[in-house]
Amino acid sequence: MTHRPLRSCSAAAVVLTAMASVLTAQQPAHAAADRIRLGNTADVSRGAWNGPAFTMNGAGGVVTATMTRAIDEIRGGTGTLDVVVLAGSAPTSGSRTPECDTITASAGVNSCTTWTLTAAADGNNSQVNTDVRNAEFVYFAGGDQCRYAAWKGTALEASVESVVAKGGGSGGGSAGHHINSPIVYDACNGSVTSAEALANPYDRYISFTTGMFAWANYGSAINDSHFVTRDRMGRTMSFLARAVKDGLAPGGAAWGVGVEEGGGSLFLDRNGMATQYGKDAYVVLADHQPEQAVDRRPLTYSGFKIWRLTPGSTFDFKNRPTCGYYLRSVTNGIADTNLYSGTPVSDCGGQDGGTVLAESEPNDTRDTADDATSLVFPASLTGGMRSSSDRDHFKLTVPAGQTVAVNCAVPSAYDADLYWLDANGSTLERSVNGGAGTDESLSFTRTASGTGTYYLDMEAYSGSGSASYDCRVTRS
Repeated sequence: MTHRPLRSCSAAAVVLTAMASVLTAQQPAHAAADRIRLGNTADVSRGAWNGPAFTMNGAGGVVTATMTRAIDEIRGGTGTLDVVVLAGSAPTSGSRTPECDTITASAGVNSCTTWTLTAAADGNNSQVNTDVRNAEFVYFAGGDQCRYAAWKGTALEASVESVVAKGGGSGGGSAGHHINSPIVYDACNGSVTSAEALANPYDRYISFTTGMFAWANYGSAINDSHFVTRDRMGRTMSFLARAVKDGLAPGGAAWGVGVEEGGGSLFLDRNGMATQYGKDAYVVLADHQPEQAVDRRPLTYSGFKIWRLTPGSTFDFKNRPTCGYYLRSVTNGIADTNLYSGTPVSDCGGQDGGTVLAESEPNDTRDTADDATSLVFPASLTGGMRSSSDRDHFKLTVPAGQTVAVNCAVPSAYDADLYWLDANGSTLERSVNGGAGTDESLSFTRTASGTGTYYLDMEAYSGSGSASYDCRVTRS
């Protein structure tokens, strides 16, 4: 949202600027909901989808790389799906369907329908909800997240949730990125700068909507967009301090997710693993009460933990890392310098909070297995099924009483199965889900005394290709 009310408005006017009146002021004459469909007129129907998958963009436009990945993962690499774009206002120039123009150019798309909705009541429009429920991905366009927050409690909220629940996905850019977090900076009273938010974390232009969308593995998050270009780290810090102070984040910890514009996009898969594309993103953690966060006084908060995600790096939102971050603080409303870069205080071997081990051929047997025994966990094991008979082995050790969980994201180029072997090669656990691009996961707990040696065996079942699988290994 870019509109900002004048600071000179009276207190009474501010009180009267409730969500509905904000919407009315921005669109005095309510236009009818507008529908434009591109592609096939009939929806795709099938029994199961392989998501959910999410895209979180720093600006309003679709990022082709993450949108294509979401489409491929949801459809499992086969067939086609339907997309709905929800917009709070029509474009002022150019195409009336800019998001769908990009989306329909991607393989695997049956149709893309743009709905322009300008009032909270449009959330109960029966045709809108029919289209959304029949879709497999819902994209929220850029614009004004206050319009989207006004759909809380309408049928449309439940319809979007049903898309994700059936294995589809959701996402958006700018305002559409904001609305996809469980704690939404809704900007219904106007936008706020970092300087203003740090000077007063209870500034009247800071307001939140909660209890709308709460996607799995993405709890306690507050999204922000145009992050570096518009210098929004400071206001995200203020939002997080507020969330902790006011109890908006369960467990007393709040996570900010700021994505840069210019092609920045965070892709989140069904296992909670995020991959950054295009431009940088930042994950910011506030895990204790602020030293000072009260109305009309500047913020003081020591030790925000910040992970910088460069393109290609990953972050595990399901098993959130406890290392790999740098620290920054705010004292009396003044933030430390160099907010957007820093040396991690504890090195995990990667920005995703763990080490990465890429396979090295030949590793088709236990004797030639890649050695993962010295990795820092959580860790990632990567490789590819380069032939239809390829097998990749990784050696691990597990002490008594420890549980190891393995979650493998498999690309759509092939079907691969996952086995957990003992030192003699006997299968103790396995994951053999069917279908190219279908992920595999297993867990194992060592109940015997001492430390045991084990092997992960990733085997090609059908198909092959150079595309990499990524197995996330965690210990507890």
